[in-house]
Amino acid sequence: MHILITGSSGFIGSNLIPYLKEQIPGIAISLVGRKKDTGINKISWNELKSSSFDGIDAVIHLAGLAHDTKNTVDEEAYYDVNFELTKYMYDCYLDSEATKFVYVSSVKAVTDKVEGVLTEEITPNPITAYGKSKLKAEEYIEISKQEGKDYYILRPCMVHGPNNKGNLNLFYKFVKKGFPYPLGAYNNSRSFLAIDNFCYVIEKLLLSKVESGVYNISDDDSLSTQELFEIIAEAAGKKAKIWNVSKGMIDTIAKFGDILKLPVNTERLDKLTENYVVDNAKLKKALGIAKLPTDTKQGIMRTVASFEDDV
Repeated sequence: MHILITGSSGFIGSNLIPYLKEQIPGIAISLVGRKKDTGINKISWNELKSSSFDGIDAVIHLAGLAHDTKNTVDEEAYYDVNFELTKYMYDCYLDSEATKFVYVSSVKAVTDKVEGVLTEEITPNPITAYGKSKLKAEEYIEISKQEGKDYYILRPCMVHGPNNKGNLNLFYKFVKKGFPYPLGAYNNSRSFLAIDNFCYVIEKLLLSKVESGVYNISDDDSLSTQELFEIIAEAAGKKAKIWNVSKGMIDTIAKFGDILKLPVNTERLDKLTENYVVDNAKLKKALGIAKLPTDTKQGIMRTVASFEDDV
């Protein structure tokens, strides 16, 4: 099997490539990136053309412009990278002899806020330029599909794993400094995705006959933000300090934060306390499995352990 991967230098790609090499003996991997690296089978974006897909069996398109929560990225940049680049990759795929195309989209292509549980049946209504660009790429793939050319549009929620320097790392630093979690009065539920589970799904898609389509991808379980705090504290060898400060007081502090431009504001409070539960039943049914190999707590513990190793 010979596969072509874009976005190999990112967090997901840097975990996926060694995983596939270990799990699929004899696999050949070509990479698409900004520049060529000596000794690596890598194609620069400037040199990428349809002939670059010769001999390729499957394409995994990870490359994209990530969501910038600080709103410093121009909307046109999202369109150029997340849509135009995906369109070009898919067109090349359709012109090649490859038979599988995996596009890593995002749950944000559907919605920024979830009422109940997010399934694939929900009509997408993204708010951000990031989400809209991802959805536009999804729509292009589906309207351009051809017989005998499988495609898998994956919508992951927040992906985490060893050495991921995202929000979990910020929570970890908060725990290590002995700060309490003051939002114990809030009860929410959120889905996460361990990088181990993501890699496992890609392996199954490459090796199995799976129906083309759009699939949510998340761990089997969801956690409240308080449970997440407690798991991180356990992994860090700390005692979790939970404060049940009244919601009224917290809301008032957050509103003052909006006015005074403080780190604690209503937007950050919403992110910490909102519900975002993602249903992965369609994916598991398509793969013929009852559950994913890594449960949510295992994944979080492994991620936090990597933070401990960096100390």
